Amino acid sequence: MISVTILTKDSERYLASVLGALRSFDEVVIVDTGSSDRTLEIAASFPNVSIYERPFLGFGPTHNLASSLARNDWILSVDSDEIMSEKLVSEVLSLTLDSDCVYSFWRKNMYRGRHIRGCGWYPDRVVRLYNRKKTAFSDALVHESVICTNVRDKKLSFPVLHYPYDSVEAFLHKMDRYTTLYAKQHENKKSSICTAVFHALFAFIKSYVFQRGFLLGSEGFEISWFNMNCAFYKYVKVMRLKGQRERQNR
Repeated sequence: MISVTILTKDSERYLASVLGALRSFDEVVIVDTGSSDRTLEIAASFPNVSIYERPFLGFGPTHNLASSLARNDWILSVDSDEIMSEKLVSEVLSLTLDSDCVYSFWRKNMYRGRHIRGCGWYPDRVVRLYNRKKTAFSDALVHESVICTNVRDKKLSFPVLHYPYDSVEAFLHKMDRYTTLYAKQHENKKSSICTAVFHALFAFIKSYVFQRGFLLGSEGFEISWFNMNCAFYKYVKVMRLKGQRERQNR
């Protein structure tokens, strides 16, 4: 048996579709970290969903908390903006699960109704089905992933639709949150304004040129610009956080 786990916070936009695609699973565990919209109301309308309200510990630790609350050892981790295709659901439910394996599927990353085939968003394969007795998510506050040491990755054939951003506003909100978590996670890393500018320029060139964002019109430019700003503010926040800590220790 497989338990699905989902982390939510103000996730009402796609949650009904996300949960609707998961009706065939006996248990869906939602760990909500402080929603103020209709997220909990939507989640409660699905009979296979169990809701737990907990503080946010960082993405990796909160994923592992959700795993610990599930009834089953096999965990399928789905984001609150990922809608599993019917074919992927059927494929997962038909598996003969092997505890020495983890299972990955690929994501169709969408922006403004378009499948983005560039900017580092394609190809995009993620490990999301695993046995919690064998492995777990890393403890990273952000950019967490399932630890794949001593297990084999079996690649599933069908995709999940991923809607990471709906608007420029969503870009900015997620950028602020993720760069803050990155700074907390890497507060001992060396940084300066020059370091931040270098990484920002490299991120834009990598995304727009080498990862072919220039072929995607305005969407490719917007995503590449976002990647650039993320890189810049990650290192600026590391620098500011480290400076603040040093002043406190004087």
